[in-house]
Amino acid sequence: VQLQASGGGLVQAGGSLRLSCTASRRTVSANVMGWFRQAPGKEREFVARASWSSGNRYYADSVKGRFTISKDNAENTVYLQMNNLKPEDMAVYYCAASLYGSEEATAYNYWGQGTLVTVSS
Repeated sequence: VQLQASGGGLVQAGGSLRLSCTASRRTVSANVMGWFRQAPGKEREFVARASWSSGNRYYADSVKGRFTISKDNAENTVYLQMNNLKPEDMAVYYCAASLYGSEEATAYNYWGQGTLVTVSS
């Protein structure tokens, strides 16, 4: 499974961006799609996840109420709508796929290339 992420860019604090992640195919081993981010000098952290087969969505506390993960099953694409962006949201954002839902990066077998989100204050 190959994942292609896009949509990053430069935005002012308080602004919005939408990230996209398209999977080359869907398999059982890639049932859950997640978004992670990694800021310079920091560990990769969980942002949000959703599965192709259910409507459940999970978010990191730091993004609840501001970010929304959604999916288009027909297009094999997962989106991350990011609103009210803050300077602390600045990071490289990665999409990933896993067999089961987890907030641990080690649980994800497939990773996209990352897309940079820059938030200016």
